[in-house]
Amino acid sequence: MKDHAAGPAPGKFVDPELALSGRPRARVAPVGLETLWFNTGTLCNIECLRCYIESSPTNDALVYLTEAEVRAYLDEAEALGLELREVGFTGGEPFMAPEIIGMIGAALERGREALVLTNAMRPMMRPRVQAGIRRLAAAHGARLTLRVSLDHHEARHHDEERGAGAFEIALAGLRWLREAGVRTAVAGRTLWGEDERDARAGYAALFAREGLDIDAWDPARLVLFPEMDEGGDPPEITEDCWAILNKRPEEVMCASSRMVVRRKGADGPSVVACTLLPYDARFELGRTLAEALRPVPLNHPHCATFCVLGGGSCSA
Repeated sequence: MKDHAAGPAPGKFVDPELALSGRPRARVAPVGLETLWFNTGTLCNIECLRCYIESSPTNDALVYLTEAEVRAYLDEAEALGLELREVGFTGGEPFMAPEIIGMIGAALERGREALVLTNAMRPMMRPRVQAGIRRLAAAHGARLTLRVSLDHHEARHHDEERGAGAFEIALAGLRWLREAGVRTAVAGRTLWGEDERDARAGYAALFAREGLDIDAWDPARLVLFPEMDEGGDPPEITEDCWAILNKRPEEVMCASSRMVVRRKGADGPSVVACTLLPYDARFELGRTLAEALRPVPLNHPHCATFCVLGGGSCSA
């Protein structure tokens, strides 16, 4: 995110064992692997004002994954006896990845649900990609979901993030998905301080006008993500916080998910703890799923802002 404010106070989010207060830092132990994410690469057809991982037409810090690499991790998950419910694909824009249709198919063929995060713009609307999406939807039905980023139910706010005209282009993509019979969800943002009920009502009206079969009151079909201010100074999460906040560690995203990335120049993919922290070396857990299934110290502002205090989750 392009925010140049001061950020956390010095000394915070440094020691993986202790918060600045000296209290033990909260850790999240894996309870299994419910969702396995694949970051297909950080290249994107647009550059948002506040992108979570700074995707853009020029950012290739994370390079394209291949279908063979995805299949290898799915094979490992099966060999480890991990009961994956969902395989997620994010980016960048996943439909820019040359082998994305094969990657999604690899998950669906194994009986898993596949969730693809997309801006529903030009990369998705290429005829070859459209044909692949239709084929997957026809073969696998509701186990395939495309979650479309629509930052707000009003064009002016969405376009503020993504550029003039982006709202109408995304709506055209949503209309195509409706006509193609593809199960669709939407991801919005809470950046503008709108009350959640008002936000959901606004999206419900939009979905009704567009004839979209999306329940705006279902948090799995309309996900409203809490904002992460890189320049803010959120509290550190210590072991004491679980009781104070009446929250359990197993409710946090990294208890049941991991993400595979491939860094530019690396000789292979690696596994990180979180979809939101692909660049922080402290959250790189190994090359294999077996290595990556270990406790994660909540040693980043996003852990506090998005996951624990914000209650956010990238999974469906």
